Amino acid sequence: MESTFELKRDISYKTAGQFEETRFEKNHNEIFKNSTDASLIVAQEIADLIRSKQAKNKPCALGLATGSSPIKVYQELVRMHKEDSLSFANVVTFNLDEYYPMPKESNQSYHYFMHQHLFNHVDIKPENVNIPDGTVAIEDLNQFCVDYELKIKNAGGLDFQLLGIGRTGHVGFNEPGSHINSGTRIITLDHITKVDASGDFNGIANVPKRAVTMGVSTILRSKRIVLMAWGQNKASIIKRTIQGEISSEVPATFLQNHNNTTFVLDEGAASELTRLETPWLVGECIWTEQLKNKAIVWLCQKTNQSILKLTDRDYNNNGMSDLLAAGSSSYDLNINMFNVLQHTITGWPGGKPKTDDSNRPERSTPTKKRVILFSPHPDDDVISMGGTFAKLIKQGHDVHVVYQTSGNIAVTDDEALKFAEVCNDFVGDNLPGINFQSVIDTINAKTQGQMDSLEVRKLKGLIRRRESFAGVRYIGLKDENVHFLDLPFYETGLVQKKPLGSADIAIVKDIITKIQPHQVFAAGDLADPHGTHEVCLNAIFAAMKELKPEPYMNDCWLWLYRGAWHEWDIHDIDMAVPLSPDEVLTKRQAILCHQSQKDRVMFQGNDSREFWVRAEDRNKNTAKLYDDLGLAEYEAIEAFKRFEY
Repeated sequence: MESTFELKRDISYKTAGQFEETRFEKNHNEIFKNSTDASLIVAQEIADLIRSKQAKNKPCALGLATGSSPIKVYQELVRMHKEDSLSFANVVTFNLDEYYPMPKESNQSYHYFMHQHLFNHVDIKPENVNIPDGTVAIEDLNQFCVDYELKIKNAGGLDFQLLGIGRTGHVGFNEPGSHINSGTRIITLDHITKVDASGDFNGIANVPKRAVTMGVSTILRSKRIVLMAWGQNKASIIKRTIQGEISSEVPATFLQNHNNTTFVLDEGAASELTRLETPWLVGECIWTEQLKNKAIVWLCQKTNQSILKLTDRDYNNNGMSDLLAAGSSSYDLNINMFNVLQHTITGWPGGKPKTDDSNRPERSTPTKKRVILFSPHPDDDVISMGGTFAKLIKQGHDVHVVYQTSGNIAVTDDEALKFAEVCNDFVGDNLPGINFQSVIDTINAKTQGQMDSLEVRKLKGLIRRRESFAGVRYIGLKDENVHFLDLPFYETGLVQKKPLGSADIAIVKDIITKIQPHQVFAAGDLADPHGTHEVCLNAIFAAMKELKPEPYMNDCWLWLYRGAWHEWDIHDIDMAVPLSPDEVLTKRQAILCHQSQKDRVMFQGNDSREFWVRAEDRNKNTAKLYDDLGLAEYEAIEAFKRFEY
């Protein structure tokens, strides 16, 4: 048998990966700084496999996945086809799964996805593309599945299988309870899987209840398997899959039985692995200041003690004796960490005027700062830092909020229909660019998976725009300091967006150049399930990098906040802004101004709570963590990390 394992080794993931396996881990895995770097390496392995097969005049059988994880791999393969003469003429593909029932032409179908991202852009023969058919009659489905397995077998088996992973631990659509010997079949989707897909279907009620999927045994017969996972929202299931026992409750753990599987992860997805989360329990550590801080916070939580109560015995009994052996006492370690955390706390996020700022997170000068608060969606500003936002305004800074996208995709059809009917009844005539009766007719006639018309998208964007004005007015911002960029990458009318482009970066550069800020706040929460936060943040990084030679950028600090998905770990926080009970209520009311995002949140991810609830709970939990560590007790705390660009 041809050694694809050796081919993988020749690619050398180690050049970009950072860590070796440990005794806790049962799957080979490589960790990369970001998903882009990792995706390029995976695409290169696939391309080398295709070419090696071509050189031997053999077909190359690829098992392919859908979802957000493989998109950058497909983009790179398309680039190599167009620029590096990579041919797909000898490639035969078999996709993992498809919703059932599902018309091929629906933009929610995996047939549509694969053609949009790969097949329409390369020279693969149409007869060599195999995707489970979501239109087969139910009485014919069993035979279809048998034939699909036979096609894979006749192709010589899968040379390479690309996988993602769901929060239930599913690979393909092999949900919890799937047997190791399962073949291609129809399966009922887990509720969590349907929740995660609900944004693509305009609500969970529209998500198909079933799917056709390759089985676990089908996947395990592949000669080479690469599973990719990106983001902190995948960290928990990745830890269970790599470090847990094999169980049908987490079907991805069956991959522990495969001798040529690699998990390719970014730092977020790998963050809960023992060697990253608590490396002092694995072996000797290089004790950087950040790692010391992380370990001490962990020790406090492990022993249920505040920082200043930790003893030598606590350190010795929990894998941290080498910190003491290096010459430090528990008292020295404790007081240093206490001071580090104490110095992150400030009620003056723009700097406190005429005050010694040597131990404060922000500068005291200039007294009045120009501030840009970038918000990827039209509510991330108040959800993530509404209290800090209000403080900056109240303390006299020139604050500008910049909404990077319209957010129109997150407005339900029912919500848009309600507004259109009210407007149609009230004004009779139509506002420029929107015929309300046309909007009503279009929404009522809309079929599942159909793209919104330009008029409908415009109305949905206006709904979110006006909600944004209401939210920031509530906390005291002037209308002239509100900016809407409507970045082009977002305006597709679909959940799937375009890649970041030069036009997006130029628009962000223009607003920074216009305001010339001393402070920039940006969303550093990359767990957003549809990637908008990541693209928006990369646009800011690229713009600020290009503007760095400008003199005013020497005085510009970049602060990253996190959104509705996760908070910064305590040891990563550089600025903690306490909120009073009244400020918490003010923030809540500002969030509630975004009425279209209440009750039926389309993109809630793995948290069914409304955004105001999860934001409030998160802020109160951060305050409790500070309190538990022995710091002052506050009602709530918003947290920020400074980023050196």
